[in-house]
Amino acid sequence: MSALPSFLVDIARIPAVAVGLPIAIGGLVGYNVNTKNAWYASLKQPPANPPDWAFGPVWTILYGMMGYASHLVAEVAVKNIDPATRDTALGALGLYYAQLALNFAWMPLFFSAKRPIVALADIGVLTATVFAMTDIMNVLPTRVPTFYLLAPYCGWLCYATYLNGGIAYLNWNAKGERKL
Repeated sequence: MSALPSFLVDIARIPAVAVGLPIAIGGLVGYNVNTKNAWYASLKQPPANPPDWAFGPVWTILYGMMGYASHLVAEVAVKNIDPATRDTALGALGLYYAQLALNFAWMPLFFSAKRPIVALADIGVLTATVFAMTDIMNVLPTRVPTFYLLAPYCGWLCYATYLNGGIAYLNWNAKGERKL
């Protein structure tokens, strides 16, 4: 049996909570982090950087999709009598909550602490965790294939990692002074 606290499984069992909680926490983190600051505006940006307004809607959709995937996996964890399948589902939920913590840490690391290199390490671990989580969730007998819910998130994380890495690379020792 997994060491995942039962209240985390209970959160994911309720569809509205499973979908709404990551959206709400992601929105709260975004609201409390100043992304419109002089430091960020001064950084060189990599090619194909999207407009600032695009990030909010994209993340809202992705948080909702990952939340629904967690709900589908929680259903398997609760309803499946096969111990191996139940443990796999609980392990996938553990990865889900771990990636949420990494995800919610990224904005404060990047924008508040102004540490793009540390944020790059965070998003690298986040991306690896999400790919592992997606792989595990994909083998579970869910009502809706979780792959379709999580593949856009995997793609966006690859793109976000490129953007973060590009900013770190383009601004390292810019103009002889360390910005990062």
